[in-house]
Amino acid sequence: MADRTPDNRPYFFLSYAHTPPWGPESGDPDHWVRVLFNDLCSHIMALTDLPAGSPAGFMDRQMRSGEGWPEKLSENLAACRVFVPLFSPRYFSSEMCGREWYAFHERILNARTTGTATVPAVVPALWTRVDMRELPDSVRHIHVEDVSSGGRYLSNGIYGLIKLSRLRDEYDETVFGLAERIVQAARESRLPPGRPRDYESTPSAFKPRGTGPRRIRLTVAAPTRDSVPRHRDAQPYGDDALDWNPYHTESTRALSSHAEELIRSLDYRVTVVALDDENPGDEPQESGEPGDTQPGILLMDQWALTDERHRNRLKMFDAWSRPWVNAIVPRCRTDLQNHGEEGRRLAEELERVMPAVLDRVRRSDYRYAVNGVPTLTSFTKVLPGLVAYTTRQFLKSQEVRLPPGPHIPRPVLADPYRPPRPDPKDAPGGEA
Repeated sequence: MADRTPDNRPYFFLSYAHTPPWGPESGDPDHWVRVLFNDLCSHIMALTDLPAGSPAGFMDRQMRSGEGWPEKLSENLAACRVFVPLFSPRYFSSEMCGREWYAFHERILNARTTGTATVPAVVPALWTRVDMRELPDSVRHIHVEDVSSGGRYLSNGIYGLIKLSRLRDEYDETVFGLAERIVQAARESRLPPGRPRDYESTPSAFKPRGTGPRRIRLTVAAPTRDSVPRHRDAQPYGDDALDWNPYHTESTRALSSHAEELIRSLDYRVTVVALDDENPGDEPQESGEPGDTQPGILLMDQWALTDERHRNRLKMFDAWSRPWVNAIVPRCRTDLQNHGEEGRRLAEELERVMPAVLDRVRRSDYRYAVNGVPTLTSFTKVLPGLVAYTTRQFLKSQEVRLPPGPHIPRPVLADPYRPPRPDPKDAPGGEA
């Protein structure tokens, strides 16, 4: 029997919001987070076969000044087995926590897409009580389990348990239960390590506070297995346009499903439709307001242009699309038909059919989105940036319009040193 290669990766990455000091005498405001981290590490060393000297977990307090903390964060997010977000009201307003959440979720999504892991490796913990109804849309699918028997964990959070000496036993039980959940999630998920993501370019999974829900429309233009030309390889296609999987050598999932989940992880509400199921050519309304009232992205397969009906619909889409409608053109580099004579002809045809949308994207920082995205990894990298750019264009175009109401005459201030003019009706012989 071959020896199993030991896995000495950290079991968990502790993601938490830093508490600012309240004054010069406040000491270390995150002292108790450090206590929790050390207790979790002690339990995990006892519950696993990690060798001596291997890190049981990671938290950013371990990094020294000048050590290159963005790189260290990215390396540990790409290597750790389980992500442990420490929920608090401050957590969901922290851009740093939002970036950590997105980077790890992208890693889970990539593993799920390639079939190397199916169980989400996220074990949330309550630091303080939070209203679950106010969680961002991107995290509402995550369930917080009660890992204690006393019932005070969900109402007090770990901070409440650790600060009240009479609840010390419940704190110990909660932390031990949390350590067991981390070990269990690591074993069930078996999430493989990923590539470190550039921290500075990583988007946040949490929208800014007070911005309201963010919405985006994802339209898929692709043939089906039955409508694709006979000489075209039908493997990337299914019974519906939404089944299109151009990166089928890398992924087991439809591209629309991958894109939808990726956008949801950015705290958006996504509507996914096939080009045939909507009317992208709606003209502006008589009032001058646009017919499409939310930002949108078109996932475009150039082989859809082999169908005349699709060509006409895409021409209409291009003619009436607004500045907040953009496109991505996947062109898998291992699909030889994309790079043959007909593939090159279709790429030229796409330039003629959709000049406005393609030109608009090329004038942005995401021009390579329409130049043929060659791999699923490249697609995963370009989509978040294009979503953010598209949303910015939509917000820039919106005008603040006052609701209609009765006309109110502009008030005129009277001179306090000048007596008011007499009313003509009060003069002798005036109107009764």
